[in-house]
Amino acid sequence: MTDYAHGGDVNSFAAHCGCAHEEVIDLSSNINFISPSVDFSSVTLNAYPSYERLTETLAEHYGVTSEELELFNGGSAAIFALLRFFDNATCTIYSPAYLEYKKAAHLHGKKVCLINRFEAMDTEVEESSLVIFVNPSTPDGRYYEIETLMEMWKGKNCTILIDESFLEFCGGESATRYLLTYDKLYVLKSQTKFYGCAGVRVGIVLSSGENICALRAKEPLWKISALDCHFLITALKDEPFRTQSHLLNAEAKTYLKTLLDHSPLFEKVFESDANFFLVRLASMNARKLQEKLIPYRIMVRDCSNFDFLNERTVRIAVKDIKVLMRFEEALCSLR
Repeated sequence: MTDYAHGGDVNSFAAHCGCAHEEVIDLSSNINFISPSVDFSSVTLNAYPSYERLTETLAEHYGVTSEELELFNGGSAAIFALLRFFDNATCTIYSPAYLEYKKAAHLHGKKVCLINRFEAMDTEVEESSLVIFVNPSTPDGRYYEIETLMEMWKGKNCTILIDESFLEFCGGESATRYLLTYDKLYVLKSQTKFYGCAGVRVGIVLSSGENICALRAKEPLWKISALDCHFLITALKDEPFRTQSHLLNAEAKTYLKTLLDHSPLFEKVFESDANFFLVRLASMNARKLQEKLIPYRIMVRDCSNFDFLNERTVRIAVKDIKVLMRFEEALCSLR
């Protein structure tokens, strides 16, 4: 694998398999398998987009003001903009974590320090460093209570970036509750994951009004399209979608956990609060499993390029139960 490769490249996988991309079962991408139904026929495309309505809708949804929120062309665009914006010399990443953080930190000349979440959570961080914490984490999906960590980071005068891209899957408490008490906190919310819209590029950053004003001054005027705005405004107000998502994801997650627990191919299934599982293979490596799944047109995520993980770790996303039944059939044939 390349250092920063990620899942979800369905077209390349389909070409490798010699099949249409519609035939591929993508268990590598941790995107909600349910999407809101949105009618785009009323969207005006011959005028520049206005973000006021979307910003107000998002602010209400996350319990902040419009001045405490900035829009980005997806979560990854927000990451690169923030790492360019922050002037901290040192960047501490609790890892394994989304690899774009390390990529962006190196790109902007920061000294990168990695803390192993599995073994050394109590490691001291440098004074005035930038701290990055993904919660729930990836690729294992664990949600952390961060009160003790917050006190340590604040005591070290750190700039703190909490990535909550998967929080809506687990219902854990958001770090936005600290925004009023610590002025060096930024919270990132990718809309892609829960709203099942990898093709709609909207990410947001929440922080104090002063921080957002400074961040916005370094950003272009137009970053997302009218189609992106319309999709997300509609999705955020779709309560039946949210209810159905939580219900169907919970059912499918239970199904997937059971089949992973009972498959001899896996030595360990990590506990997860998100919509995916990290597993450790019992004998073969991730690449071998990927090869064995090609005849079934099934993609899984090789996690060997994540820090502190090895070639026997794989991430498997929660999908529709009918899809997971096909994955189960494939696993049974590989025993």
